[in-house]
Amino acid sequence: MELKTIKTSRVPVRYFEGGSGQPLVFLHGAGRMNDDLPILEPLARKFHVYAPLVPGYGDSEECPELFDMLDFTLHTWDVVDALGLRDPILVGFSMGGMIAAEMAAIAPNDVSRLALIAPAGLWLDDHPIPDIFAMMPYDLPHYLFYDEEAGARLMTPDGDMSDPKFLQTFLVQNARQLGAASKILFPIPERGLSTRLYRIKARTVLIWGACDRLIPAVYAQAFQSKIRGSSVVMIPEAAHVAPYEKTAEVVAAISGLE
Repeated sequence: MELKTIKTSRVPVRYFEGGSGQPLVFLHGAGRMNDDLPILEPLARKFHVYAPLVPGYGDSEECPELFDMLDFTLHTWDVVDALGLRDPILVGFSMGGMIAAEMAAIAPNDVSRLALIAPAGLWLDDHPIPDIFAMMPYDLPHYLFYDEEAGARLMTPDGDMSDPKFLQTFLVQNARQLGAASKILFPIPERGLSTRLYRIKARTVLIWGACDRLIPAVYAQAFQSKIRGSSVVMIPEAAHVAPYEKTAEVVAAISGLE
């Protein structure tokens, strides 16, 4: 995957590109533990992948002009337009799934294939989503990974969660990234998406880790009930970050949209 930059009307956008074949746009989640999301390379063996960074993530510029869900949605459509893409397969993970769903709802005739991987965006009072903005790094493996110990090692390949230097670096990076994410996820990710999902016309697959403790699998049924004709792929022995834990299974579920 090659890291590139493209201009939009508001801000230069950094994005990863690689592969060949049908165009596929991948929208990342709020955490984005690193910039080499393992799912991108396998996807690039099947599709021409474009993976834009939300402004403020990685080494990308921040964009104070993005205030709310509509801004993020239209900004991402601007990115798709700047890339010269028409009707790409649209894939979103967690926060990216929320944005992808909004894009498909706002422009239902421009998205024919949609994959949502444990998307945020709904809120069930009986199944509240934990507050990621209040979490320390040692809290995250429990909510993100099926195998918590393996998750902790993945998050800190060169560090220790109890090391003050690691903690300082984590908090600085987290503040920058979650500063953007908080505009649409804090205090809860309810921005009216539930009232717009009926507009989606795309062939939609919902992909969920069966052991997700951040956005529980019950949300899969909530999304499915509101998106006509959508299907659910439940992945066993996977939690919220199924693209990391069960990469092949997630890629196979997305490939079913071809």
